[in-house]
Amino acid sequence: MTDIANQIVWITGASSGIGEALAVAASRRGAKLVLSARRASELDRVRGRCATPTDVAVLRLDLERFDASLAADEAAGFFGAVDVLVNNAGISQRSLVADTSMEVYRRIMELDFFAPVALTKAVLPGMLARRRGHVVAISSVAGKVATPLRSGYAAAKFALHGFYDALRAEVWKRGITVTVIVPGFIRTDVSINAVTGSGAPYGTMDGKQATGMDPGVCADRIWRAVQAGKSEALIGGVETLAAYLKRLSPTLTERVIRNAKVT
Repeated sequence: MTDIANQIVWITGASSGIGEALAVAASRRGAKLVLSARRASELDRVRGRCATPTDVAVLRLDLERFDASLAADEAAGFFGAVDVLVNNAGISQRSLVADTSMEVYRRIMELDFFAPVALTKAVLPGMLARRRGHVVAISSVAGKVATPLRSGYAAAKFALHGFYDALRAEVWKRGITVTVIVPGFIRTDVSINAVTGSGAPYGTMDGKQATGMDPGVCADRIWRAVQAGKSEALIGGVETLAAYLKRLSPTLTERVIRNAKVT
């Protein structure tokens, strides 16, 4: 069980979308926050939305060019050692494999996999020493069921599950909880900010994204899953059922995905 009241929570990708909603919801629950993203001005805006802005610190961070150990030290410098790390930052993709450059694949893996791993490793020694802490990774249904146009994104999210499942098995006796969140369609700009095969922004709101779950509702469900100490939580609409369908019938899932509308 992790009650985040009076806990120090570090959220990456906190300038918009799920990250912003997580920050606002955590502030209502009495957490002290360190918010990270590339855009400091947007982080300042999010801090202004929080219940107690004086308990919110802004740490600008570009996860493509950063020193994880230095960032962790800076995060701890605001309110003290980080109790809960939420690896939310990342980027999605909208391009066919044949049209996607290796540079784009490497960028996706750097942001969506290697950066969370680096930050986790940076805070983990302190958590182990204190024998308490909680690491949260925001994955995706695409980390359970890969679809067209998201090959690199799905690969990075699949990798997250493997890494955090292994970590959980290693640290469960040492007071550390690991939760992987698996969102479906949440009403954010994730598709607008996605990269195409050349690395250019996709710039279009997917229809299913536009009608997805409100990010505030998503954030509340995420914090409830964290408080309950869940290992994994699927959050969204009927699209999350794909994860269960794949488990029951991989062949049927494959047929469904072939014909699914994914933008």
